Amino acid sequence: MAKARTHFTCQSCAYQSAKWLGRCTECGTWGSLVEEAELSAASQSRPAWGASGGQSKPVLLQDVESAAESRRLTGIAELDRVLGGGVTLGSLVLIGGDPGIGKSTLLLMAVDRLSKDRPALYVSGEESLRQTRMRAERLGVRGEQLHVFAETDLEKVLGAAEKLAPGCLIIDSIQTMFLAELGSAPGSVGQVRECAGRLMAYAKKTGVPTFMVGHVTKDGSIAGPRVLEHMVDTVLYFEGERGHPFRILRAHKNRFGSTNEIGVFEMKGSGLAEVADPSALFLAERPKGASGSVVTSTLNGTRPILVEVQALVAPTGYGTARRTAIGVDSNRVALLAAVLEKKEGVQLIGCDIFVNVAGGMSLTEPASDLAVCTALVSSLQNRPVDAHTLILGEVGLAGEVRAVAQVEPRLAEAAKMGFRRVVLPKASARRLEGTRLEVLGVDSLGEALGLVMG
Repeated sequence: MAKARTHFTCQSCAYQSAKWLGRCTECGTWGSLVEEAELSAASQSRPAWGASGGQSKPVLLQDVESAAESRRLTGIAELDRVLGGGVTLGSLVLIGGDPGIGKSTLLLMAVDRLSKDRPALYVSGEESLRQTRMRAERLGVRGEQLHVFAETDLEKVLGAAEKLAPGCLIIDSIQTMFLAELGSAPGSVGQVRECAGRLMAYAKKTGVPTFMVGHVTKDGSIAGPRVLEHMVDTVLYFEGERGHPFRILRAHKNRFGSTNEIGVFEMKGSGLAEVADPSALFLAERPKGASGSVVTSTLNGTRPILVEVQALVAPTGYGTARRTAIGVDSNRVALLAAVLEKKEGVQLIGCDIFVNVAGGMSLTEPASDLAVCTALVSSLQNRPVDAHTLILGEVGLAGEVRAVAQVEPRLAEAAKMGFRRVVLPKASARRLEGTRLEVLGVDSLGEALGLVMG
C-alpha cells in the first residue's frame, strides 16, 4: 500500500513545506510546523466550496434575479444591532473572544429565541449533552425546538443538519471540528480551513444562518488560518475585562451592515443581560467632587455613549516617569502630555501619569483628546471639574482644538443624562442647529482649560 503523502503546515500563517523546519521561513514563528496529510484526488474534486447553489456557468449580472435582503431577528436587540438589523439568511458568522467571556452563553440564548418558529441545531464539540442542558437551565433556556448534538465529526454534523433542516445552526467551536479524510488533528490549519469551507457551502446552498465560535490566540486574534476571517460573512469579537462585568460585542467585518456598531452586555449569574442605556451604566459609579474625572462622548456607529475618563498625576519616585493608559492609546496619552508641557507650560515631566476609561470601554477616536488633557490638569492641580460639563474635541500638536464629527447625537445623549453645558471646538459649535445645553466653543487648548478650570 502506497504511503500517504504529507506536508508540514505552519499553524500561524499556513505556510507549507515539504520537510519539517524548526522555524517558519514565512512568519518566523518557532515550532509551528505540523505534519498534515494531503487531500486525496477524490476529496479535492468534491464540490464543497461552491456557494452558488448548483449554478455551474457564469451569468450576466443584469440577469441575476434581485431579491430583498431577508433577515431574522435573534430577539437580542444588542446582537441584532451589531449584525445590522438581524441575522441574514444564508450568512456565516464567526464569533471570537477570550475563554469564559460569554460566547457560548450569548449564542445559546440567541438560538433559543430563533428556535421558537423553526427547529434549530446547536452542535457542541466541547461539552457533553448533559453539560449543555445544565448550562441551558442556568440561563433559563427552554429550547422546545432546540436540538443539541455533541459531535466533532463535521460529516456527521452536516448529515444531521440535512435531515433536521434547521432554521439556524450553531457550531461551538470550529477548532474542535474535523474531517477524517484529512488525517490531521482538529484545530490545525488544514482542518479549520476545510471545515469552514464545508460550512460556508452548506449555509449558502440551504440559506440556513450559521454561527461559528472561534478560539483566540494569546495576542487576541482568532486561531487558525487568516483565510478563515476572509471566508465568513461577519466577524464578531466579544470583548471585556476580567475584572468588569460588562461585555462589548464589536463587528470587525460585516458584509450586511456597518462595522461601527457595538452591543453592550452585563454578565450576571443568570447569563448575559442587555444594556439598553450604556451611558447611565458607565456613569452610575462616578465619584462626586473628585479631581481627574471628566466625561466625554464616544461614537460607535450610530450610538453615542458617555464615558468617564479618569487621570491620576503624581510625583514619580523613580528616575523615569511612568505613562500608563487603559482604554486609551498610550502613545496618544504621551503625545497629549507633551502638548500640555510645550504649549501650556504644564509641568508633567517629573510625574507619573495614569489614564483609565471607567467600565472597560475603549476610546479609539480623537474626539476624546480634550477630555484626557482636562483630566490630567485636573488631577495635577487637584481641582475637580464640574460634574455637569461634557468635554469634546481633538487636540493638535500646535495646541489647537479641532472639530469632531456628529455632534448632535452626542449632545442629545448628554442632555438626556442631565448635563447642562458642553465645551467643544468652535468649528463644531457653528454647525449646531439647536441644543438644550449651554455651548462653550473654544479654539485652543489653553482657552478650554481656562473655561473649565478657571
